[in-house]
Amino acid sequence: MTMEIERTEEEEEAVVVVTPGEELGRSSSLIPGKGSYLAPHNRTVYASITGRRTLIQPSPDSPDQRPIVEVTGHKAHGAVPEPGSIILARVTKVMPKVASADIMCVGTKSVREKFTGVIRQQDVRETEIDKVNMHLSFRPGDIVKAQVNC
Repeated sequence: MTMEIERTEEEEEAVVVVTPGEELGRSSSLIPGKGSYLAPHNRTVYASITGRRTLIQPSPDSPDQRPIVEVTGHKAHGAVPEPGSIILARVTKVMPKVASADIMCVGTKSVREKFTGVIRQQDVRETEIDKVNMHLSFRPGDIVKAQVNC
């Protein structure tokens, strides 16, 4: 959902408010900045938070002339997990192939909204994935440090 809010008459541009998961453009024409991320499977840039979309033009001498797209959220928003973020989460449920966890911190900042993550069996270790027993690896209440992936 894209909602446009008009500024005062002196300002020529309209403010574009975007929501998480909203497509901002293709990586061939945009560089993801703060509040946005690149989905590698389809090379599309998406918003990761609710806020105002801003395009930052590169300097004339920059080798990459694609603008940077950023989404600036309201100060009331807490930390938001993005691909690549290091998070702390509390395991809430363990099943044979996955464990669910509530994200508590992104980096050193606590989250204000509820975010749930999934730890897949193949994410526990790199080798002998089929031998991973999720019930022996995790218990509800465990605190896990992990990196967010798409």
